[in-house]
Amino acid sequence: MPELPEIFNLAGQMGKELEGKTVQDVEIRQHKCLNVTPEEFKLLVCGKKLSKVTSKGKWILVKLYPDAYFLLSLGMGGNLLYHEPGQSLPDKYQLSFSFDDGSHLSIGFWWFGYAHAVNALDSHKMTSKLGMSPVSDEFTYDRFNSMLRSKKGAIKSVLMDQSSIAGIGNVYVQDILFKARLHPERKVPEMTEKEKTVLYDAIKDNLLRAVSLGGIAPEKDLYGNPGRFTEFMVGYREGKPCPECGTTIEKIKTGSTSSYICPACQR
Repeated sequence: MPELPEIFNLAGQMGKELEGKTVQDVEIRQHKCLNVTPEEFKLLVCGKKLSKVTSKGKWILVKLYPDAYFLLSLGMGGNLLYHEPGQSLPDKYQLSFSFDDGSHLSIGFWWFGYAHAVNALDSHKMTSKLGMSPVSDEFTYDRFNSMLRSKKGAIKSVLMDQSSIAGIGNVYVQDILFKARLHPERKVPEMTEKEKTVLYDAIKDNLLRAVSLGGIAPEKDLYGNPGRFTEFMVGYREGKPCPECGTTIEKIKTGSTSSYICPACQR
């Protein structure tokens, strides 16, 4: 499932390739991924120029000049691919956009995803409720600490709550917690100020490193290239030695998700 690093990179590549181009047509093969009827979707999107592409959390936000937005979430995963003029599209996809220069953008969801069009961002409930982006200037330690002071639950659940911090999922949270030496079920009110500071740094360091590597290897970028993030510290390394102390890494159940921990480093 793509998380912040993968989506951040896809948005950057989309901006490079598509900003300034005009949508000529949209082919819709799967209606259920839309938030409006196919006719309404095309009315909002077609004939509009892509003026800016950004991301927040696991969503790509495309400003369509003059009066609309295209919002995309790949859900549990998918292929978002750019096609130069004359290049063929893949056999399977749910939507494809054609642009005024002959290029295309194809979107294929592996399981489910969302392709939404709206007139205003604040009218879109799923993105308007997103919390801070941990790779943006708004993610300061003061704001992070203030958010934590209002929480009472387990730290893993808080980090994965998209209304608190947007973009962290079950993939990257594993090594973030290990780097901060925090057990995923540690209650937020029990954390010390030093632990909060270390956690804040771990979030930024881990995600920015993943961004620089293009995300994890199973996910692909706009050109079909896999990410170069291949080495986790404890994530998905059950039965292997902890890179810090050598203790065997364990897989435990935490709520509805699994967690990978070093039982010595993350007591």
